[in-house]
Amino acid sequence: MKIKRALISVSDKTGLVPFAKRLHELGIELLSTGGTASVIAAEGIPVIEISDYTGADEMFEGRLKTIHPKVHGGLLYRRDHPEDPKQAQQHDIPPIDLLVVNLYPFEQTIARDGVTLGEAIENIDIGGPAMLRAASKNYNAVTVISDPGDYDLVASEIEENDGETKLKTREALAIKVFQRTSHYDGAISGYLNKCQKTESCYSVSLPLTSELRYGENPHQEASLYGNFGDFFTKLQGKDLSYTNVLDISAAAELISEFKRPSVAILKHTNPCGVGCADKGQDLRDAWEKAFETDRQAPFGGVIVCNRPLSEGLARVIGGIFTDVIIAPDFDAEARAILQKKKNLRLMRVSDEFFTKGVNEPVVRSAPGGLLVMDADSSALGIDALEEKVKTARPPSVDEIEAMRFAWRVCKHVKSNAIVFGARDRTLGVGAGQMSRVDACRIAVWKAGEAGLSLTGSAVASDAMFPFPDGLVSAAEAGATACVQPGGSIRDDEVIAAADERDVAMVFTGHRHFRH
Repeated sequence: MKIKRALISVSDKTGLVPFAKRLHELGIELLSTGGTASVIAAEGIPVIEISDYTGADEMFEGRLKTIHPKVHGGLLYRRDHPEDPKQAQQHDIPPIDLLVVNLYPFEQTIARDGVTLGEAIENIDIGGPAMLRAASKNYNAVTVISDPGDYDLVASEIEENDGETKLKTREALAIKVFQRTSHYDGAISGYLNKCQKTESCYSVSLPLTSELRYGENPHQEASLYGNFGDFFTKLQGKDLSYTNVLDISAAAELISEFKRPSVAILKHTNPCGVGCADKGQDLRDAWEKAFETDRQAPFGGVIVCNRPLSEGLARVIGGIFTDVIIAPDFDAEARAILQKKKNLRLMRVSDEFFTKGVNEPVVRSAPGGLLVMDADSSALGIDALEEKVKTARPPSVDEIEAMRFAWRVCKHVKSNAIVFGARDRTLGVGAGQMSRVDACRIAVWKAGEAGLSLTGSAVASDAMFPFPDGLVSAAEAGATACVQPGGSIRDDEVIAAADERDVAMVFTGHRHFRH
């Protein structure tokens, strides 16, 4: 069946004019709408306005223009059905053989800063998806294009096949349409669900980014969906696995908490050591502070920086077996040093990650469904610590800074979590224990193994101390300041234990569980 008539209505005008010219030169009649018709006509290409074709004016500022029997009937009627052509002729519905539609830019609209709900709603396309679905349903007879990248494919096929397209091509283009409209509807429902705080449903449709090397274990298959590549670019090394992606995400989220030049080392998403450079220092100084916390953990772990990785630091860490190194960029000399390790994954993290952050909901599977929650996107309760003191002795300026540092890190440690820190470095980390006092004891032991003194340190706890024992253990190890959420029925006992040991303590009022 030769293509004799095409309807074109596009928001993205990329490649529109050359494509329309090719169709016209092939003798195909062009129908179009609004701005699309204006662009085509401005180039001297004959085009029929859709309102002239249907005999019905556009209404409601363009909200209603293509929903008409002559449009949908021309797309939907079955050319090989005994009755459909008769009915089409009876109602003066000519066939539309080629549909070219891309949708209002809803996703781009809601990605803009300060977009209003009204603006988002006006960018919900109605006629476009309806036409796309109609044409795709009838792909046996109708060719449908939803992506400007397919213009050349279709035009060339028409030129080479005496005005026709191949069934296989029409089928593939129809499947592409349903994938596109599914993703589009998912973006709309997800935005409205979040924006209007409804509880009706949660839906998501994301494109496949890549098949991963394997899941948490080699016998498990895994895939990555969405726009991970907008934030992270692999410069070298083996393909990513499921755990690599988890580690990269956790590392980037942790390092984004710090403004000073900083380095963090992680293992199984847990921070092993974090260090910040002081004025006049560089990343190598930050690295030494992080590395001193735990010299064993970097083996097979992840290293992340919030500044470009220099040759000097590359030489220092190049001798350590590391799975992934993440940085905003890598000096040419650093790349030359690190690329000798063929399996080492170098990941560049985009500036946008640090400036805007990623506040996507946290989604986990549950029997029969999903758990969805807001991201824990800030170090809650970290401001105005001086006003949240619960003990007789207020913390010193240095202790306040140490508490802020330890609290930022503690938020990223698996519960139960305890972190000892100074103003610019971790000193001991206890992660993922069943009791808080055990987490504290492990952090003290780790500091001892590293040869680091906890005298004068600050200790952070991701959740309340249910009993005084954890606080007592930290004080006996040398901590002089403590930051914790508070909220235990034994808070008074914990405060009394702190006062007895001259430990300054603040309650943030916010916990940072991480399971």
